[in-house]
Parts: sequence; C-alpha cells; structure tokens
Amino acid sequence: MQDSIQTDRIIDFSNLEAQISNAEEGLVFLINKPLSWTSFDVVNKLRFALRHATGNRKIKVGHAGTLDPLATGLLLVCVGKYTKKIDELTSMSKAYVAKVKFGAETASYDAECEEENLKPELVPASVNELESVLGAFRGHIMQTPPLYSAIKINGKEAYKIARSGKTAELKQRPVNIIELKVVSYEAPFAELFIECTKGTYIRSLAHDIGQELGCGGYLTGLVRTSIDEYQNEKAIGVNEAVQFIQERIIKKQD
Repeated sequence: MQDSIQTDRIIDFSNLEAQISNAEEGLVFLINKPLSWTSFDVVNKLRFALRHATGNRKIKVGHAGTLDPLATGLLLVCVGKYTKKIDELTSMSKAYVAKVKFGAETASYDAECEEENLKPELVPASVNELESVLGAFRGHIMQTPPLYSAIKINGKEAYKIARSGKTAELKQRPVNIIELKVVSYEAPFAELFIECTKGTYIRSLAHDIGQELGCGGYLTGLVRTSIDEYQNEKAIGVNEAVQFIQERIIKKQD
C-alpha cells in the first residue's frame, strides 16, 4: 500500500516540517487517538482545520478503521483523493495490545458497563493455565460481535437496542486471529498481544476467552499498535495534527 501512497503525503512525527500544497491531492495522517474520543471526533476535528487551511469546505476526510472510545492508538485519517484508499487500508491486518480482567463480565464486554457474574475464585492461577485455552482462538474462528456495537439490526444500531434494555441476536462472523500471545499475567489481569484481520472485535475475544476459562473476562484497555506497516509509535496527537494543518498546509490560490 505504501507504494501507492507517496511518502511525503504521509503525515507522522517524522514529517512535521513538510510544507504541503494541494491537500486535496491526498494525505494520510497517522493519529494516536485519545481516550474517550470517537474515531469520528478525530475526523471532524481535522476536517474543520482542513476546511479553514485550504479554503475548501467540501474537502473529503475519513478514517480507515474504527477505534472504540475506550481504546487508544493508531487511527489512519485520509484526506482528499486518498479517501478512495480507505477500503484498502481498512482491509489490512491490525495489531493490538489488550488488557483483560478475568473473574467478571460486563454487558458491553468492556469497562463501559458494571461488572456482573463475578467468579474470582475461578481466575487462572498461572500464565500456563491461561495459555492452555488460547490455542482455540488462534487462526480462523467464528466470532459473535458484542451487542454494544454499531452493527445494525433491522436498520437500528445494536448498541441503541442494548441501551434501551432490550436484547437481540447478532450473527457469528468469520475472523482470523493471526497471532495471540500473553505479554504479561498477574491475576486477575492479563496483557495480550493480538494481530488480526478486519472485523475482529477484541472485546468479543476477551469475553470468549473468559468464557472458555469458566471465570468470565472483559476488556479493560486497548491500544492499536499498528495497521500493516503503519506504526502507532510514529503517530502524532490530534493537537499536533491541527497545528500541522494550520502552519504547514499552503492554501490554494484562486
């Protein structure tokens, strides 16, 4: 993919001194998404700055792969003609570091909802015990997305159904867990490294591992560390991106 995206049109920490003309010709910002922000919050912030910097109120801006508000890490934001590459970028494999708490569950499979079904006595006593179930989740598997998600059921987002107190059934979907390993484990908390394909819900993975262990589990933290060759360690903050747009993008002359 980087062969079709010019290096000088990729905005990360190594390229903050560049002067950019004709932003409409295409840019990709590597953004380290802040905690509690939605992916669209980031897009809207950059779009507002780009409209003022370029004088083009119709400039196209979009992201390549949603991150939940409670997740942080790499978000690719495409500008101008590079928005046509969003589908291709979204289809790339992604890597994450996930923090999981075992011995409890939540309705959202993450820290958005209160803990329930507490089973602290069944938490794995050792990393070997945790490792013993992970093989079932490597490779091509079927996964059920969480009800607290943006997937639509009869035209309505699933999370709206969940928050109204109703239930609904989501269909399983195939995903590929390319790599899954334990980074650290200190009961009841585990840190996992995951590389996976498009459409994988790490919240569902945490929940399902907890189910397999018999103690329950939910996601307490998530960082997207890479999308294919693009690395979060090279990403910039939202404010840095806005400053770059204000200072380094040259307004097209009439």
